[in-house]
Amino acid sequence: MATPIQDSVFDTRRLGDLKRLSSERTPEAVKAVAQQFEALFVQMIMKQMRETTTFGGASFDGETAQFYRGMADQQLALQLSKGGGIGLARSLERQLAKGMGISDEAMRSIAAPPPPAIMPGARTAKSAEAPAAGQRLPAETGGPVGFVDRIWAHAQNAAKMLGVPTQFVVGHAALETGWGKGEIMRADGTPSFNLFNIKAGAGWKGATVDASTLEYVGGVPVRSTERFRAYGSYEEAFRDYANLLVSNPRYAQVAGQPDAAGFAKAISRGGYATDPMYADKLTRIISGNTLRASLSF
Repeated sequence: MATPIQDSVFDTRRLGDLKRLSSERTPEAVKAVAQQFEALFVQMIMKQMRETTTFGGASFDGETAQFYRGMADQQLALQLSKGGGIGLARSLERQLAKGMGISDEAMRSIAAPPPPAIMPGARTAKSAEAPAAGQRLPAETGGPVGFVDRIWAHAQNAAKMLGVPTQFVVGHAALETGWGKGEIMRADGTPSFNLFNIKAGAGWKGATVDASTLEYVGGVPVRSTERFRAYGSYEEAFRDYANLLVSNPRYAQVAGQPDAAGFAKAISRGGYATDPMYADKLTRIISGNTLRASLSF
């Protein structure tokens, strides 16, 4: 189990608390919202600095390096905003408190320490648990963040087999299922756990499920019904996915890919999908803000 650390600028619990406190119009809400705003403002400044300067040379320009550098910037932005900060939070506090009729004395008596959070890659064993077959996913685990939490540990195992960063595998599952919203379900409404839309070919001896899919024929999208593999768990599904890419010579260039574009192109060249824009779409998801923000929670 990974060890959680304190204070993440995009902690889901923290954002939920802000929403709740804001509706109550309390001094706690004013202080918390002001600090959060300052942290985001500082992060924006740091992002602009990163984009206009060169740091560390070519060895620091890879997808993985950029990803973790962005995560470090988020944490640094929050730390800079704590305590006295840059003064923006205090100024915003005064304005918000005045508008809500909250006195300066009430504001001075409030301290709003943020709750603990978990950094990307430091997900607990609990967050990686998958639902048992036959269970539906609870509503609070929906969205990109819930999707990443649900599959992270399984994606890590698959990534190790492939020799690629975990976010590549997560991004591939996100593309195939629309961040979990389009996961293939069995006829009785239970999940198939097939997050990569792997079809059940003639050699597949396991369970199957029929589902509608979009294929490209001569560059034209055509809707059809195909037979897909069904699994008993996400663990089984990710293991089968990794085995497919490792054992099939069509995907010989996938293993060990160090960057998102190389991974996506190797997947596409192997014939994983008929969409002519598949490599570009996969690259954008792996390198995109949605996955980056989901991993920062």
